[in-house]
Amino acid sequence: MRVALAETVGSLPRGAGLEYEPKFDGHRMVVFRREDGVVLQARSGRIVTAAFPDLAEAARLLPAGTVLDGEVVVWREGRIDFAAVQGRAAATPGRAPRLAERLPASYAAFDVLGADGADLRPRRFEVRRERLVELLGALGPPLQAVPMTTDPEVAAVWFETLPEIGVEGLVVKKLDQPYRPGVRAWRKLRHTDTRDAAVVGFTGPAERPASLVVVLPDDDTPVVSSPLPPALRSRAGAALRRLPAGGQATAMAVGLGEVAYREVAAGLLAEVATGTTRHTVTTVLRLRPPEG
Repeated sequence: MRVALAETVGSLPRGAGLEYEPKFDGHRMVVFRREDGVVLQARSGRIVTAAFPDLAEAARLLPAGTVLDGEVVVWREGRIDFAAVQGRAAATPGRAPRLAERLPASYAAFDVLGADGADLRPRRFEVRRERLVELLGALGPPLQAVPMTTDPEVAAVWFETLPEIGVEGLVVKKLDQPYRPGVRAWRKLRHTDTRDAAVVGFTGPAERPASLVVVLPDDDTPVVSSPLPPALRSRAGAALRRLPAGGQATAMAVGLGEVAYREVAAGLLAEVATGTTRHTVTTVLRLRPPEG
């Protein structure tokens, strides 16, 4: 299932008929509660049910036929940890149960696409929101509806205060809007054009990589950064030596198409600057130390 998307804006939209939600720094996921079990799908379409056994088990409490859209996050010391949730998403079925115990995931649902045997995507958002709250209100963590407000002043306070816990901005939707898969009908306001991305691989030699391959928040599609400057190549090589290397894979590089890269284990974050979509140039600004 394709998910609805958001277009980046430079200021807080205001006007009648709008609602505002915190934008969590996590991993986009669609939850399908079927008659025979639960399926968890990442934004790319990849099935990640085995990587999140804790969320799959929690979703069994939903009525059959429920389809949710939302964000998976991992909380550590009162803050959202994007590297941790990316590590959860990349876990093998053998490691996933142990990671679920050590780094339990939470699901912040912001839409319901199906319920009661009906496709709710053509319905107005305010109708879907009401049904979402009804579905999740009795369950509680780890499945919860994201906070929302129709008051732009409350949203402005959220925008200024919530980044300290890992909320990167706001998503703004129209109350009368249907759910439009693959369309940037929502709007998102971020504090800056820079954010932390999880490093999942590199191109070139390990000791002086030419580029890093990263996964951005709210996505699970690896992208190749622009070429690293010489000083950053040395620092990246030193940081990558601490991470177990994996196999070969391919990722999209702007202007080049699919290129081969070497995978590495999760644990290293890079601060990157990006455009408004995952197909624009991603520039690595600096590295964050891998977790020891």
